[in-house]
Order: sequence, then structure tokens, then C-alpha cells
Amino acid sequence: MVTYYIRKNVLGSNCRSLIKDESNRDSFLMVGRWGARGDVFSLYQLDGTLIASIKQATFALALGTRFDLYYDGDKVGTLQRLLTLNRDFYYVRKLNWAVMGSIDTQTYSIYHFNHQIMTLEPVRKNDRTELKMTVSSEADAPICLCIAAVLDYWSLKTDSTPSPLSNLKKGTTLPLPTE
Repeated sequence: MVTYYIRKNVLGSNCRSLIKDESNRDSFLMVGRWGARGDVFSLYQLDGTLIASIKQATFALALGTRFDLYYDGDKVGTLQRLLTLNRDFYYVRKLNWAVMGSIDTQTYSIYHFNHQIMTLEPVRKNDRTELKMTVSSEADAPICLCIAAVLDYWSLKTDSTPSPLSNLKKGTTLPLPTE
């Protein structure tokens, strides 16, 4: 088992993200963007070698959206969102992986039949919320990190938590904090 930590709501945004191991050492760099067909998130080793990537194959609709997964330059599968009710269900063709979880709590598991491949859950670490990804085999980690980027993206798209400032009227002045 290997564990990685990812800053929550960073993988799904258009920026660079360092993925850290259990010892808080940088392990991977993920860069890219989402939103339009053909957009890609790429996972690199720290020496700059491309390991894996995930490419948006269809326009970002709620259901049926597909993402192609690449490992070492070869297409290894296609992630497709199948169903969203109380839980999210995705399927990875070619790898025969089922991804199940909750977009609200951002807890997910990946299974190959009855064998658990990965778990993803939010944790508090270093005074911020991070995603803790535990993978049963280190060889699966790059593909799992790419899938985690999509799951993080969906949580950004459906985050309905109102901002504490959303009820303010335009032109409202906030008082400065006093010591």
C-alpha cells in the first residue's frame, strides 16, 4: 500500500499541483486544465518524465462524459461517468475498474471486481483539507491520480456551498478586524 496527499480542489482547477507522499515529500507534478473537449491533465515525475495523462474526450456534460487514460504514452482505458443519484458511479473500460463514491463527501473507492484498488478521502493536514489517496499497488498510482483529478474536478463543478460573502449587497463595506 502506498499513500499520497493532494490539495483538495487543486487537481480539478487549471493549475499545477505537487502530489506528496506520506513523508510530505514531493512525489509527482500534475499540470493541465479542464473544461473543453481535448483538455488534458498530465502527471510527471519530478525529473520531468511524463508518466500518465487523462484527456477529456467529450464535452463536460453531467452524464456520459468520457476521459481517455494514458500510461507511458499508450491508451489504457476510458473513464466514463455512468450514474449520479445518492452516489457517483464511473466505469473504466479496458481496465474493468468500477469507481464508486460520494461527490458531496468526496470519498471514493476503485474496485476491480471485488479487489479494492484505491480509496480517496478528505483529511485535515497542515491546517488545510487534503485528499488522502491510498493505492494497493504502487504501479496503479499514476492512473489512480489521473482519476482523482477528474473526481476533484466534478466536486468543484457541483460545490453548492454558498460563499459567506454571497449575501452582501454591492457596495457593502466590511468592518476591519480589531485586535
